[in-house]
Amino acid sequence: MAKEKACKNCKRVYEGDKCPNCGSKEFVESWKGKIVILNPEQSEIAQKLKISEKGTYAIKTK
Repeated sequence: MAKEKACKNCKRVYEGDKCPNCGSKEFVESWKGKIVILNPEQSEIAQKLKISEKGTYAIKTK
């Protein structure tokens, strides 16, 4: 099983070599809290966090 990573740039949680959201290869393997965004256009939290794509995001990276 691959270990989840959080992108340092956009905070997207993913598995693999690079972030599927922004293409960055810079990541952290430790973070505090996750949020799942299903409808970024209507989510107040997504708007406050400036998230425009569906997905799982880290709340606070370490």
